[in-house]
Amino acid sequence: MTIFVTGGAGFIGSNFIFHILKKYPDYRVVCLDKLTYAGNLSTLASVEGNKNFRFVKIDICDRQAVFNLFKEEKPHTVVNFAAESHVDRSIADPEIFLKTNILGTATLMDACREYGIKRFHQVSTDEVYGDLPLDRPDLFFTEKTPIHTSSPYSSSKAAADLLALAYYRTYGLPVTVSRCSNNYGPYHFPEKLIPLMIANALNDKPLPVYGTGENVRDWLYVEDHCKAIDLIIHKGKAGEVYNVGGHNEMRNIDIVKLICKELGKPESLIIYVSDRKGHDLRYAIDPTKIHTELGWLPETKFSDGIKKTVKWYLENRKWWEDIISGEYKNYYEKMYGNA
Repeated sequence: MTIFVTGGAGFIGSNFIFHILKKYPDYRVVCLDKLTYAGNLSTLASVEGNKNFRFVKIDICDRQAVFNLFKEEKPHTVVNFAAESHVDRSIADPEIFLKTNILGTATLMDACREYGIKRFHQVSTDEVYGDLPLDRPDLFFTEKTPIHTSSPYSSSKAAADLLALAYYRTYGLPVTVSRCSNNYGPYHFPEKLIPLMIANALNDKPLPVYGTGENVRDWLYVEDHCKAIDLIIHKGKAGEVYNVGGHNEMRNIDIVKLICKELGKPESLIIYVSDRKGHDLRYAIDPTKIHTELGWLPETKFSDGIKKTVKWYLENRKWWEDIISGEYKNYYEKMYGNA
């Protein structure tokens, strides 16, 4: 069976590729990635020699290239991680988010219709639901929570979700959608909260926290997320949305302080900066549906996951230092420049 993984040189996509190749040694995985600033081909170095793995540099908005690859490889399943995903960048420049996250998704699904794939899975985010009040810990996002987006990023993801579900209803395309809470773990790009704080703390640089740091996120260890998607594409029901949450709610400021403690760094490194525009207060997912229907539950407590994550960044300094220096962008040319 051939699986297309778009955005596979990114954080969650790469971890999903590792999971699939390890669990299903007879599966073929084709990674499609444009290698934008957040795509790092060196992340996939450990599987480059695997006979069941292929990397293709491609823009999912390039209709001709996408259709040609579908015709060549004839995939059984497509898992779409490819997306512009940084909220701050979407506020500064919304257009690329609309193009990649909406039009790119449509291009993939048109190719899926043309070549008869068995499952198209759209990887989404809990941010499509907006936010929850800090003083109502009893409230959670369910699959029936109305869409109520706050940023150009979350709006573009919500649009892609609705488009995917429309393709299921209109064309009968076998679509599933998952909406996950904040992921963390190995290979997380160092502009995001946890890896940024780890990298800055290790370099004794300031640790910038938005506002007062009271914003709450539900954190999910990336390996647990990959297992959930695995279940959905194999056993999930077409036309359905599945929320994937970690039941690990943490305030941003508490996470930063925990990282300082793990690394033996002083909390005096923490600085407070102007809050993000339209900053969501709290995310919290109710994963009852995926647990009841597919048997999934998160396995990693945040206290354990953050220790594993900090350890990984300590043991893989070159990976994130190459990103900070910009050297990672040259990896593709080194590997494929003469292809």
